[in-house]
Amino acid sequence: MTGTEETNQANHVKGELLHLIYHNEESLYTVAKIKVIDTSLDLSERELTVVGILPKPDQDVTYLFHGEMKEHPRFGRQFKADQVRKEVPQTKQGIVHYLSSERFPGIGLKTAEKIVDELGDNALSAILADKAVLERVDGLKQDKADSIYKVLLEEQGVEQVLLKLYDYGFGLQLAMKVYQAYKLDAMRIMEENPYQMIEDVEGIGFAKADAIGQHQGLTGSHPDRIKAAVFYVLTEQSMNSGHVYTPTQNVILESQRLLTGPERVSEDDIAACMIEMGEEQKVMVEEDRMYLKTLYFAEKGIVTNLHRLISRGKSVEEFPESEFLKALGKTEESLGIEYADSQKEAIRTALSSGVTVLTGGPGTGKTTVINGLVEVYGRLKGLSVNPDDYKKDAQFPVILAAPTGRAAKRMSESTGLPASTIHRLLGFKGSQDDFEYGEHHQLEGSLIILDEMSMVDTWLCNQLLKAVPDDMQVLFVGDEDQLPSVGPGQILSDILEAGIVPAVQLTAIFRQAEGSSIITFSHDIKEGRKLSAEESAGSDLRFFPCGPLQVPDAVRQICQKAVERGYTARDIQVLAPMYRGDAGVTALNQMLQELFNPSKEQKREVAFGDVAYRHGDMVLQLVNNPEEHVYNGDRGEIVAIFLPKETEQNETMIVISFDGIEVSYSKSDLNQITHAYCCSIHKSQGSEFPIVVMPVIRNYARMLRKNLIYTGVTRAKDFLLLCGDWRALEYAVGRDDDLVRNTTLCDKLKQAFMEGTHQHEKTGVAKD
Repeated sequence: MTGTEETNQANHVKGELLHLIYHNEESLYTVAKIKVIDTSLDLSERELTVVGILPKPDQDVTYLFHGEMKEHPRFGRQFKADQVRKEVPQTKQGIVHYLSSERFPGIGLKTAEKIVDELGDNALSAILADKAVLERVDGLKQDKADSIYKVLLEEQGVEQVLLKLYDYGFGLQLAMKVYQAYKLDAMRIMEENPYQMIEDVEGIGFAKADAIGQHQGLTGSHPDRIKAAVFYVLTEQSMNSGHVYTPTQNVILESQRLLTGPERVSEDDIAACMIEMGEEQKVMVEEDRMYLKTLYFAEKGIVTNLHRLISRGKSVEEFPESEFLKALGKTEESLGIEYADSQKEAIRTALSSGVTVLTGGPGTGKTTVINGLVEVYGRLKGLSVNPDDYKKDAQFPVILAAPTGRAAKRMSESTGLPASTIHRLLGFKGSQDDFEYGEHHQLEGSLIILDEMSMVDTWLCNQLLKAVPDDMQVLFVGDEDQLPSVGPGQILSDILEAGIVPAVQLTAIFRQAEGSSIITFSHDIKEGRKLSAEESAGSDLRFFPCGPLQVPDAVRQICQKAVERGYTARDIQVLAPMYRGDAGVTALNQMLQELFNPSKEQKREVAFGDVAYRHGDMVLQLVNNPEEHVYNGDRGEIVAIFLPKETEQNETMIVISFDGIEVSYSKSDLNQITHAYCCSIHKSQGSEFPIVVMPVIRNYARMLRKNLIYTGVTRAKDFLLLCGDWRALEYAVGRDDDLVRNTTLCDKLKQAFMEGTHQHEKTGVAKD
């Protein structure tokens, strides 16, 4: 049975548009009031609100919607459409009415009647099949004939694409993504190489494309089918597991698993296609490894640029020890601290090297070292490290940056210096390789300090290093025991393992004297020590045992107590590893919204799908928005909601403040945000919160690993409140053996510097 036949068994509503309540041209999110002509539902009303991702509906056209009735908490009964088709007029009267409507400019009633009289009841399909038939219509000018054909093609093009995709089991939202990506070329691409959609359309996997491919005769061992499977395997391995490469044998086996069907696809057939893809440079093959092309060259770029910057570092200006100690002493006096030997070593190493890495867990003084480095650097160079001393057109010599807005803000607050996200620093324009700064337009300054380097993936690191000029010194700062980047690679740990960059690891816990149980607990996790709920507890750390079903209530009670003590939603961050389930991010957000920001009659809110966003809600940005300087992971607050009659655009607008940066969102833009009362531990990286509440239960088992728990725990600044099953916590801390990602950065760095050393020896240049 085809997708269309299955859909015909579902609920349907046939109707005509009464008025369009809302439609967004980009997202296609639509709310429309229709007059009901026919329905499979038991409806008493003859008017109904239809919502969904839909093409813009027209007046005087009959639509058939498939979907289900929903009860919206604020707007009442709505029909949520997941498929729609336009019923093309079939009668002479209907076609005349259609052709003489406003959608066909310059075609009046008499001209429409002439067309139908000449071409008959099949006029529309005849014109689409061959627009030359319009030459038979007496008195119809060529420009009007061309206009009729163009409008029909555009209108029926969407319809044909949707109907075709419905047959293959595509939902309306995904079908519309295909149409948006290709427009009128969609049918051609589906017929010639449907597997292209895997690369071009987000959300289309191999199975979806293969359903179309097999219908087009691309079955069994057809090269296009095999190549699509190979590309899909590489993409999934990179995006889901963080691998930069996949062993070729694994690619073969995973591809073979995808290529199911009556005709078995052999390993030899897959291997032959892989060789061909390598020769065409669609992918890169190196020994027994296969890479996506962009990742292969990004990794090579990192090696090239690190080699360039480290080699340049050998000519970094060196200062006598006496001058260094004098500058350090004045800095200690200025900052009111005394640096430990390891911290002095870190500052000295960073000053004398082209590239340096500084690592350490919480409380080990990384921020203290950064502050000291900036001030000592300024004293030795005779430069002011006060940004106020620089005019608008003068470049401040020290650049501070971090992967997320929250991490950059923390960096700025702790140093008193301006800091930005790496994306903003590089002038990110919206796509993976579209940046203002790079190899041919490099950054200006003398020293760049990059915090939270464990979060930086292979693509971003390559772009960053390309933009660093030869005479700029670099300090990477991070904690290699935290979660690796969301994107592919493990940059910080690979650089450390390669051993080619001077690195200083801070191990002494300087905040220990403050009596921080959180710090001690973090290092117990980091070192894999046996944990005890009783011994770990302290004034700033508590554990509340409860079962999985009790987690929502436990989290609510913990947060309620914090609110009663004067804390707000801004101060409290609930963290969970997974989105689904009663103890997942989605369910906890719904519960916490009612606790922190309940619905009130006078409080404005906007419904988006099953979610309501209210004035005062804490939200999380999910995508990069470089034009507004807001990036994935930024946390904000809804500070205003404007109704359509209050805006120039005549549509609902929401204003969100991200640490002072106010960004306006239309209703259709709300897929860019989610509630932030609870967020995933991955999304919390780079941030720090006064209070962290973190459930840990065996239901999270698939996600439970040491670096995940460690990352979550280290987000807490003042209080860490855990709940759940202590055994699940112990289980997670014991799991760190399957976290290694497939990368070749470490080996390539070693090889590059070994070759460089041999070259120095051959040419008589002394080794440093």
